[in-house]
Order: sequence, then structure tokens, then C-alpha cells
Amino acid sequence: MEYNTKGKVLKKAVVWKELYFYRKSDTLYQLTVEFCKRFLPAHSDRTVDQMVQAARSGKQNIVEGSEDGQTSSEMEIKLLNVARGSLQELRADYTDYLNTHHLTVWTKDSERMRRLRIFCQTHNDHCDYEPLMAKMNDEEMANMALTLCHQTDKMMCTYIEKLEERFVKEGGIKERMYAARTGYRAEQEAHMRALEEENQRLEAENTELKRIIEELNKRLH
Repeated sequence: MEYNTKGKVLKKAVVWKELYFYRKSDTLYQLTVEFCKRFLPAHSDRTVDQMVQAARSGKQNIVEGSEDGQTSSEMEIKLLNVARGSLQELRADYTDYLNTHHLTVWTKDSERMRRLRIFCQTHNDHCDYEPLMAKMNDEEMANMALTLCHQTDKMMCTYIEKLEERFVKEGGIKERMYAARTGYRAEQEAHMRALEEENQRLEAENTELKRIIEELNKRLH
């Protein structure tokens, strides 16, 4: 890995809105708000606050991690793992809802889960899900949310692994600043050596020219 020696130590900013797992997490948040509004009591139930907060924490920590990642790889990885933890809590809440209401957690080899999984794999944005959600009952919406939780988590795991590999190779901002300073000094030292060598060459040429002129003057006199 070659470091930029022109003084640029910040990583290229990630456009978090374009990340597939962010878009899925935003869909999951909006789905959760709608699910709680339709199927859980608005008052005297802490589950609503827990589920909505977990879904919101998932997507917001992706945003914050991506923003902080320009200067701190460690913070980016930490916040993305916080996001994963929040979505895992949300997944547990949906599973609990299905179990306590005697509904079915669809098995991965069932036909309806296969269709749902394919749909979720090929769609990321809330606008794609909204028409379906309006027609779904609580079991269907909960299984859709679980599918999105699984897929988002898998995508984030892959992304975090790449961040960790890059961190091992490039280090954090302190290492990149050190590399940039070291590279700059190396360039300056190389430039000075080149100037010194050029100066020595010119001095040698000047000495030789003086000798030739002296010889010519002797011949003329």
C-alpha cells in the first residue's frame, strides 16, 4: 500500500446513503415504526420504545460510523458494530413477538421464505416495501423484518471485515499522518540531494572551463 505523500491523510468519505446495508436499515426502521403502530399498544408497553429505538440506533450508527470513518477507522468499526448489536436486539424482539403470539417463524427452506428472501435481496428502499406492507399481517411483517435483519447483518459483517483488513494495512490517522510526514521529508531530502549533485556538477564544469580558458590565454601570449 502506497501512502499519499502530498499531506492528505483523510480517507475518502463514504456516501452512506448509497450503502445497501444502510438503505435496508432505513427500510427496517420505517417498517418497525409501522409494525408497532399497527400491532402493539401505543401506551403502557415498553416493547414499542425498545423496538423503535433499536431500529433507529441501527441506522443512525451506520451514518455516524461512516462520517467518523474519514478520520478514525477505529471509531467507524466500533459504531458499525454498535449498529449490528442494535439490529440483533431488534431481531430478538421480532422473534419474541412471533413466539408469544403463537405465530410462525418461517423456516429458511419454506417456499414463502424463499420468495421473501429473494425479494429482500433484490430490494433495498422503503418505497419498494411499502405497497407490500400495507397488505401484510403481523406474522408476514415480522418475518420480513427478520429477513432484513439477517441480510443487513451479513452485509455489515462483510463490510467490517474489509475495514479491519484495511486498518491492519494502513493503520489509523496517526499512522497515515506519520507516513505522510515521512514521505514528505523523504521527497525533500531527495530533492536536496539532487540539487547538491547538480551544484557539484556545475562547479566541476566551471573549473574545467577556467582551465581551458587559462590554456588558451597561454597559447595566445
